Amino acid sequence: MEWASSIRRKAMARQHKAEVMIAGEQLRLKLHDGKLIKDRRYHLRTYPNCFVAQELIDWLVSHKEAPDRVTAVCLMQHLMDQDIVHHVCDKRSEFKDAKLLYRFRKDDGTFPFNTEVKIFMRGQRLYEHLIGDKHSILQLREELGVAYQRSFPGCQLIDWLLQNGEAESRRRGLELCRALQEHGIIQHVAKKHDFFDSGLLYQFCINFRRRRRLSELLNDSEQDNDEGTAASTHEDNHPESPFLLPKKQPLEADGAFQLVGARKDLKQVISGRRSSMSSLQLHSAGFPPMVPLSLTPIIRCNPKSVLKIYYTCEELLAPGAPFTKRVLTVTGDALGWGFVVRGVAPCYVQAVDPGSPAAAAGVKVQQFLCQVNGQCVLYLDYRTVTTLVMTGPRIVVLEVMEPQEY
Repeated sequence: MEWASSIRRKAMARQHKAEVMIAGEQLRLKLHDGKLIKDRRYHLRTYPNCFVAQELIDWLVSHKEAPDRVTAVCLMQHLMDQDIVHHVCDKRSEFKDAKLLYRFRKDDGTFPFNTEVKIFMRGQRLYEHLIGDKHSILQLREELGVAYQRSFPGCQLIDWLLQNGEAESRRRGLELCRALQEHGIIQHVAKKHDFFDSGLLYQFCINFRRRRRLSELLNDSEQDNDEGTAASTHEDNHPESPFLLPKKQPLEADGAFQLVGARKDLKQVISGRRSSMSSLQLHSAGFPPMVPLSLTPIIRCNPKSVLKIYYTCEELLAPGAPFTKRVLTVTGDALGWGFVVRGVAPCYVQAVDPGSPAAAAGVKVQQFLCQVNGQCVLYLDYRTVTTLVMTGPRIVVLEVMEPQEY
């Protein structure tokens, strides 16, 4: 029992470390986009790629990453403690809400790229390659009567590694897969087996594409400190778990890691939010979370539809229908586009991420999708529409129909 408890504590610590790393990297990219990170001059010396602490605290509060300045300082201190940011001269170990200069370690080459980080980045690259494969081995499969989204047999992953030059032999492929499992990047779907070159099913267990909020990190840290070890139900319902809808942001779902019960209960939330492969491969780094140890399958379902009235395609196209047709151009950023699609013939916008490219382009909930990049999608289901967006260019042209009350 003591050994199992120790394993669980280490797993929770590594899971939190991974979330801090990923959230910190997402913040760094946002600050670069917002021009808060830039070369600054102080006392006749230029400090490249740094930010002013006071300006950053203003930004965190105004962008609702933190409820107040005290919390924002605590969040940045947490990033300092995890070696993600540091004072430009390393003279201060505390983060101060003042006109002091700090820098992300990835911007000055002092980030510790150790073995764990390298394996994490290798796993992330493999995941992005598999997701982008037209005939991906990540598929809906069943094991012992339970269906698992985007799962794969161990032997097929090794076949894929050999075919794509990622491994020199099956033995090398098996060693790589076991390293990925050891570092919490892949897992057996029921968390019962190590990795074998067999027909057992496995999944990626890191949601690389979910958008993190810094305020979640403090909550996770406090829970870890207060509870030490948590019950399996707590871990499986953790807001960061890739198998559940986030409690604080229920509309930012990603169907990549969905676990379902019987096939008849299969439902799916597909998000139009993605991270570009190049951005993730070049910029993301962190420690992977260890796998939750519960053996109980979790069923995840769609949130309730936002539609007040459901319309058929014929009703949308009928003369005099109370809808306005609009053409919207959405240019994806480093995190993707930022909208969730649901429904079938017609599909509609279920949710829009505030502050995302979709929101800026005018995408709104309850809009019906007519065309994607010039292709008619009015009679398609949301899975097909999502695939068109995810596999298409970064600039997505949408033709939508929205209620005239907008």
